Amino acid sequence: MPDMSAGIIGTGYYLPEKVLTNFDLEQMVQTSDAWIVERTGIHERRIADDGEPVSALAFRAAEMALADAGIAGEDLDLIIMATLTSDRIIPATSCILQDRLGANHAAAFDLSAACSGFVYASSIAAQFIESGIYRYVLVIGAETLSKVIDWKDRNTCILFGDGAGAAVFGAVEQGYGIRAFDLGSDGSGGDVLEIPSSGSLHPVTPETIEQRLNYVHMDGKAVFRFATKVMGRTVETSLQKAGMKREELDFLIPHQANIRIIQSAAKRLDLPMEKVIINIHRYGNMSAASIPVALAEAAHAHRFKKGDNVALAGFGAGLTWASCIMKWAKEENG
Repeated sequence: MPDMSAGIIGTGYYLPEKVLTNFDLEQMVQTSDAWIVERTGIHERRIADDGEPVSALAFRAAEMALADAGIAGEDLDLIIMATLTSDRIIPATSCILQDRLGANHAAAFDLSAACSGFVYASSIAAQFIESGIYRYVLVIGAETLSKVIDWKDRNTCILFGDGAGAAVFGAVEQGYGIRAFDLGSDGSGGDVLEIPSSGSLHPVTPETIEQRLNYVHMDGKAVFRFATKVMGRTVETSLQKAGMKREELDFLIPHQANIRIIQSAAKRLDLPMEKVIINIHRYGNMSAASIPVALAEAAHAHRFKKGDNVALAGFGAGLTWASCIMKWAKEENG
């Protein structure tokens, strides 16, 4: 065990104002509210404005997290931004945030692990803090998926939304904070969830745009099979590494992709649904933002008390999966 424990000392989130309901989607593609709710659990999602890049969402979430932690941007040592919808390929969006937050002493990089990204980034933050190299690390998961969705494809456009969540990691009381994590990947499934024309393999051309290859393409059935297999399993692995039993879990914060996947994971873990943090009905799938938004909303609603055992679990394009177990370290502050 490290001499120092790393945990979350502040959280924040931001959702764009525009709400897109299932009834709105009925006017756009051949679908229905009943069909979407039955298969996904989603009722509505948030959509960023045309002039609202992912950095704008992330900045608002980061400001809230810093205020919650009681520190300033200049106190940060590192910023890690998990996203698949960065403002630009270069520079990294984390560098834009480093400047806007006044984080004059912070290193910054973006991380690409899709919906698993926030947990991947959190595991990195923990290593820097436990090793004593850095004191404060800001981890952000943020997406503007509405800008990479084909709004004519009813199989994907019903699923996704925009948002940002953030957490400040710092040293916490020994035995609290992150207890264990599990990260994994299976690149053989890389093609089942992709944006085909988005890099050096198939550079964007008038032809790829005409073929709508610059949008998210997904084999929904393959992703569903993968997710139901891996999400509960990765939490079991993290619990084992932490030397804990399933019964000791107080809360599960899963990636919000599909209510049936969430229910499947809860069943595998023998966890009643009241211990599962769910916001998919309001926000849909926000990829890297799903877990930190759910985490921050729950924290600010005072769902957690100091000492609660909280599991985070995600899966996504790559294919990737990730989970961690943390003992909630933040004191209730009103």
